[in-house]
Amino acid sequence: MTNSSPPNLPPQLSPYETLTTVLKRLKLNHFLSDWQTVEHRATQENWSYAQFLLALAEGEASRRDQARIARALSEAQLPCGKSWSNFEFSHVSSLNPAVVMQFAESTSWLQTASNILIFGPSGTGKTHISTALGRSMIELGKWVKFIPATTLVQQLQQAKLQLQLPAFLVKLDKYDLLIVDDLGYVKKSEAETSVLFELIAHRYERRSLLITANQPFSQWDSIFTDSMMTVAAIDRLVHHATIIEMQAESFRKQTAISRTQAA
Repeated sequence: MTNSSPPNLPPQLSPYETLTTVLKRLKLNHFLSDWQTVEHRATQENWSYAQFLLALAEGEASRRDQARIARALSEAQLPCGKSWSNFEFSHVSSLNPAVVMQFAESTSWLQTASNILIFGPSGTGKTHISTALGRSMIELGKWVKFIPATTLVQQLQQAKLQLQLPAFLVKLDKYDLLIVDDLGYVKKSEAETSVLFELIAHRYERRSLLITANQPFSQWDSIFTDSMMTVAAIDRLVHHATIIEMQAESFRKQTAISRTQAA
């Protein structure tokens, strides 16, 4: 009887190697990069198993939150350099900071598909506030899209020409908050205002809108082609809405005057 050689068995992985394999399979990338450092600290400070696991889980959650916020900010296309830290509330005496900040600190208004409408002359900070609000909502886990009204109308018209308007409106449902900036620059034509009305009607009680405009409602007949459409659009917007009016001198005008005086 001949002696047969033992079969070639795969080498046994160490616990560390097995852990690395499992973490990769579970796509716990930050767990994978951090666990040895955290293990060393846990050993030094005599942590319990629960403390060790909690530290790793919190690190993984924090890194994922940071990555999600970075993706959401990139997709939102918010204007650069506009945040709460550099907005001068004192410049807009008609504005109550507490009213604005209650929206910045909670997503409850998005959960009820409520709207915010910001009116005021050019240069008073409407875009700044809407941008800062959008960033706050992203940091609280929501998806936001900022888009100038004229650009949005062009995209809506293009989708309608391609018989894709309903699909395009559904695509925009991804965003908990759609910021439509400078509504007053939309041209008063049936082609433009009809698609804008369809957007407003589609998002009514479904998703939130934040709209900025130079004109108050009394002048919206200059945007929509007929008074019935104007009334219908306003009715849907204000049903669940907070209106913020900004009455102040233009920031840009004041900055220009200050530069001239300093020269």
